[in-house]
Amino acid sequence: MEPHGTVVHGALDEAELAMLGLHAEQLIDFSSNINPFGPPATVLAALRALNPAPYPDRSCLRLRQQLAHLHHCDPAAVLVGNGANELIHLVARGLGQPDTTALMVAPTYGEYAYAANLVGMTIAEVRSTAADQFQLDRTALIAAIEHFRPRLLWLCSPNNPTGVALDTATILECAHVCARYDGWLILDRAYLSLTRDYTGCDPLDSIAVPRLIRIYSLTKSYAVAGLRIGYLIATPEVVSTIARFQPAWSVSSAAQAAALAMLADPAFLPTTLPQLWAASDELVAGLRQLGLNVWRAQMPFMLVQSTDATFTRRQLLTHGCVVRDCTSFGLPDWVRVAPRRPAENARLLTAWQVLIPKYAHTGDV
Repeated sequence: MEPHGTVVHGALDEAELAMLGLHAEQLIDFSSNINPFGPPATVLAALRALNPAPYPDRSCLRLRQQLAHLHHCDPAAVLVGNGANELIHLVARGLGQPDTTALMVAPTYGEYAYAANLVGMTIAEVRSTAADQFQLDRTALIAAIEHFRPRLLWLCSPNNPTGVALDTATILECAHVCARYDGWLILDRAYLSLTRDYTGCDPLDSIAVPRLIRIYSLTKSYAVAGLRIGYLIATPEVVSTIARFQPAWSVSSAAQAAALAMLADPAFLPTTLPQLWAASDELVAGLRQLGLNVWRAQMPFMLVQSTDATFTRRQLLTHGCVVRDCTSFGLPDWVRVAPRRPAENARLLTAWQVLIPKYAHTGDV
């Protein structure tokens, strides 16, 4: 946990940099899972043309209409938020109940447990391990749902930090078992649009699933994390219940304008995703050539094994490279690395090569 009690996250921390005498412009951020080939020019043009004087549209009507068209649903089934993070907390407040169980499929994003804790829920988890190549046993997962009967089941697929994605059949089975016990499956799809074979849609769009809430992020694949824009899809009744806890004007005019520009740009993702995956392939190969143990699944980001993740992060930081210490995920001997552009990846490989004699830990997952 960070000093003010919230969840540990990646990205640059200005307070930490000031303490170390470093400046953000000196560093390359490999800790944030963001498309390094963005933002799109269309988004930047939309932001330059924006008049910031009026209040933003409280209902995000135009954006909800476009998202509904994308997902083949009613605009009333869409709730736009100040990033996926706000939506996670809104779901916990709207549907969570004190003294009920929130089940986590770990290792995973820490904000789920934090949000559930804030509403007085009991946290349980089922965990995959490196020994099993971070693959979650379907039978064990269903058994955990049957045992804990969670009010909320949080499932990130593709998962952060492991990159593992569950198949549609498993997701549907989880949703149906949750529904049997009056629970909800909250499916975090923040990374779906970064998959290698992403087609621009979610296979779940065409399936009616009871008690399923899907959360999406627009900031990662389009590289606009500073704007904070995400959305969820559920039944209109559930959206109405959750939206009661959202402050007015939560989503800025800049975020709405940027999102509309992203959705109107058909070329950006098809152009940049192959570049991102080529950079990821090259970085994986380079790290393995250094003798490092690298795990990568359905995401371009990867886990790299180290004897001490915290120390490795600090040492790479002194060489101008920021990676994600995975200790907070319960993985103290792994760091997460998101690929950057080829020249930046080469700088990371050079920095890591200096550390190998003392810090590298090799071996097979």
